[in-house]
Formats: sequence, structure tokens, C-alpha cells
Amino acid sequence: MNRALGLLALLLVGCSAAQAGGLRFCEQPKQLNASQQDKQLRFIAIVKDELERSGQGVALVSRAGTDLSRFEMRYSHAGLALRDSDNTPWSVRQLYYVCDEAAPKLYDQGLAGFLIGANQAELGFLSVVLFPPAEAAAIERAALDKRSALQLLAPNYSANAYAFSTRYQNCNQWVAELLAASLGNLGQGAVEDVRPQAQAWLKAQGYRPALFDIGFTPLLWGAAAFIPWVHNDDHPADDLAAARYLVSMPASIEGFVQQTMAGAQRIEFCHNGRHVLVRRGWGPGLAEACVAEAQDTVIELN
Repeated sequence: MNRALGLLALLLVGCSAAQAGGLRFCEQPKQLNASQQDKQLRFIAIVKDELERSGQGVALVSRAGTDLSRFEMRYSHAGLALRDSDNTPWSVRQLYYVCDEAAPKLYDQGLAGFLIGANQAELGFLSVVLFPPAEAAAIERAALDKRSALQLLAPNYSANAYAFSTRYQNCNQWVAELLAASLGNLGQGAVEDVRPQAQAWLKAQGYRPALFDIGFTPLLWGAAAFIPWVHNDDHPADDLAAARYLVSMPASIEGFVQQTMAGAQRIEFCHNGRHVLVRRGWGPGLAEACVAEAQDTVIELN
């Protein structure tokens, strides 16, 4: 059972930033050697060049870190990359969990920090979604406005937060709700006022959260009892009885954008230490080993 609880914690901790702390899953990421760091920085430079060429000021970015392959998901953590960030160009505004404080915060992090240490040293993936111009302008304004962004930050964090409850929030849920608040032109107010409106708007627009089919009810309750960032008291009783969670994840946000924003573009990147692949479009994702296919752009790293 302890091993199973650990597995579930790893699967659900994808939203949490790696911070120093006493908990096993809040350890700092492993250090890279000089060669690995050089290749990751070159990878990031390629991503930045693509963002600059887009002519947009905002992009949805999703990184792979936690292994979610059991649930047929690659990406675990999303944020909004902002060209005109006060931090540094294309910094990622995101919600993250501060392990030392056991609290969620908004954090502007350079693209290098967002990626380095999140992926494996010799294998990394990033998904970028570019919004159509009208939607991009509204999202960029909302994301750059610290007051608006903070109005959507809940005081309580849960990695497995139910997508249509305001009791908790995870990192991807904050992104989804910010998109809703900006695109739905929702009223200003306190977090307890704006978040219900954002969730209602998402539901009305057909937003579909990601399904985590845990498949074993004791594991579901055991995780909530022993892992401080996993909770069950916001989930519908029917879902708990079926040992499943409905959670906002990068794939659910990307799917929503694809279905509701005509002209949205997706670009997926990967590196395997030898080359970087760039794939455009909403078709099948890149291969797990970052192996090139006919439609991919290949950029050698050696």
C-alpha cells in the first residue's frame, strides 16, 4: 500500500513546484552536468525563437515532468508565457505549490527555469499553443494584470482539485479559470466571486477536465489521508465511489482551446540530447523517444 500511495503522489504532484522541504516529493531537482545544461539551454533558445516569430505576446506552455503515461497524458504542468513579462521576456506566469509554506503562490519564472530540471536530463518535451489574435489580446491583458491574476488564485491547493469546485485549486485549474475570466469578460471581484463564474463559463462552453481513473478506492482514500496536497472532499460522491478524479490538466486546456478558438495553433517540441524536433499542428504527438517523423523539423544539437 505504501508503494501504491507513493505512485499516486508522484502522479498527482505534477502541478507542484520542486521546492526545498522535508517531504520526499518536494526535493530539489537533480543537477545537470555542463553538457546536459548546454543542450537544454539550446533547446530553450529554439523555443524562444519560435515564440518571437509568432508575433504574439502570450502562449500557453505545458511541460512534461511527472510520468502520466498510465493515464495516457504527457504534460503535467501548464502556465502562460508572456513576452512582456516584468521578470524577463517569455517568463511563465503560473501557480505553484510552495512546499516550505504549504501554500499556493503565483510565480513568474524564466522559460529556462520552467523547463530545466522538470524533464529528464536527456529527454524533454514542451507543448506551445498560440491563441488567435483577438483571444490572445484578452488573455495577455488578464495574465499581465497582477490584480486580475491574483483574483483567481485560491488560498487552498490540491494537486487533484476537482475542476468544478472552488474549495481547492491546482496549477492548471488557475490557467483554465484565467482563460475563462478573460474570454468571458467576467466581472471583477474577490476570488470567491470570480472563480464560480469562471467555472460556470467553462462548463457552459463544454470544457472537459482530464479523467484520472485510479481504479482502486482504498488507494484513493489512502492518498488523501497521508499526502498533504491530495484531497477528496471537493469531488462528487459518484466520482469517489468509482475511484476517479476529474482534474484540469494541460491536455484538457489544450483540447478546449482547439475546440473553441478557430485558428489556434499548436507547436510541440522535444529533445533527446542529439537533436530537437519541432512538430506543428493538432495531429498525433511526438514519439516517446523523440524520434523524427516526416512532418517534423529536425535541429541537430551535436
